[in-house]
Amino acid sequence: QVQLVESGGGLVQAGGSLRLSCVASGSIFSINGMGWYRQAPGKQRELVAGITRGGWPNYADSVKGRFTISRDNAKNTVYLQMNSLKPEDTAVYYCAADRLMSAVVAGTPGYWGQGTQVTVSS
Repeated sequence: QVQLVESGGGLVQAGGSLRLSCVASGSIFSINGMGWYRQAPGKQRELVAGITRGGWPNYADSVKGRFTISRDNAKNTVYLQMNSLKPEDTAVYYCAADRLMSAVVAGTPGYWGQGTQVTVSS
């Protein structure tokens, strides 16, 4: 089993920045892919960004150039640096992890965090 704990959410004005963190614990040796999803009220959960153990990232088109995903394998932590935030970025952000990066990208990771709220005011 793997446990994921997110932190760093909050309220920020449009144009501001936040950094989310997700710490993994448990059977982390099995984890290759990690990523961030978000779900806004009334909308489906969507992939924001993913990253492999080797550091290869991928991003949703809506966040390219504004968000940066990174990973510190020594700390078992994945980060999401969010800059130039917009009101439409408001959502609950979830950390995801799986042995397979493809599962993270497909929205079927084996492990999810509890989520952290990000609210961007206009």
